[in-house]
Amino acid sequence: MRLRNVPGSREAIADSPLAVNEPVLLKGNWSKEFGNGHPVRIEIGMGKGKFITTLAQQNPDINYVGIEKYSSVLIRAIEKCKELDVPNLRFIRMDAEYICDVFEKGEVDRIYLNFSDPWPKDRHVKRRLTSKQFFQRYDAILKEDGIVEFKTDNDSLFQFSLEQVAEAEWHLTEQTWDLHRDERLMKGNVMTEYEEKFSAMGNPIHKLIAGR
Repeated sequence: MRLRNVPGSREAIADSPLAVNEPVLLKGNWSKEFGNGHPVRIEIGMGKGKFITTLAQQNPDINYVGIEKYSSVLIRAIEKCKELDVPNLRFIRMDAEYICDVFEKGEVDRIYLNFSDPWPKDRHVKRRLTSKQFFQRYDAILKEDGIVEFKTDNDSLFQFSLEQVAEAEWHLTEQTWDLHRDERLMKGNVMTEYEEKFSAMGNPIHKLIAGR
């Protein structure tokens, strides 16, 4: 899907108090950015931000950082937050490949991956956010008992992800091929824009939770 360019989006992001323009300077110092020692949780590929913004509003004692590669998408999340009081939320425009430059070992409490790009071509396997290469990056920033939560409606990507958890020598804490029919795992579930769309179409939503 081709993303429509939003004129002035990069400038607007740079001017927003919610955006961190030089995140590498905060590596190991996110507690100073938020002004507290609360846990830090990140969403990689946050899209228009519905999921992470909702979490930030529901959990004021947890700090959230949303990471999005495309400025034309991130600006939508920032615009939605203009009228909201979310001091525990920050946004970064960057490629997920560089997360180890932004967070120190043990600095992140939890990582959310929601409806990530499936990168279907074999030559792009390493770009998938649930590849073993990315699990190595998560291992470098998560605290010892930190976890990764992943949701998708893509059958092939979910099967691949289950296999990659094992290859990365992580373990599955939870897994389901039909989240919305799992009463236990649905407790407290916050839906993303894509989740609302795909579930309304009748597509089963898959979810896994992985730890080391």
